[in-house]
Amino acid sequence: MARLIRLSARGFNRALSLRLQQHDVTFGQWIFLRILWVEDGLSQRELSQRANVTEPTTHTALKKLELQGLIRRENPDDNRRRQHTYLTEQGKALRAVLEPLAIEANEVAAEGLSATEREDFRRYLLILIRNLERDEAEASKKGLKVPPKRGWTGDV
Repeated sequence: MARLIRLSARGFNRALSLRLQQHDVTFGQWIFLRILWVEDGLSQRELSQRANVTEPTTHTALKKLELQGLIRRENPDDNRRRQHTYLTEQGKALRAVLEPLAIEANEVAAEGLSATEREDFRRYLLILIRNLERDEAEASKKGLKVPPKRGWTGDV
């Protein structure tokens, strides 16, 4: 099951990436734009946590978005160590262009499924996610941590 979900996620990412590249946006940048469209003005740490990636990864993506004129970063209260990220008007306007591409990728993936099957599938995935989050929380209480990805070559 995990392997199939991983392959499905990879397929979704690739389907969306094919569409995003027409607008000079990578899948990694998409993740941060999506977060900022919902909640603008987050710090780099907050963005990293919401995207579930490391801060250096976030920093690299934000630098590229800034160079493209899609975001601006500001230091609140003259605090040079903490920057907050805000969408520019161009970054905000991109939402109307990019979100339909994600919907299109979802539609391609769900082709052949009825509305009921789509809703059931979504519900099942949410159950899996909750179960796995609970499992990780229980392991954490026992002092177990998820091993770093670097160097790991296994597949589930």
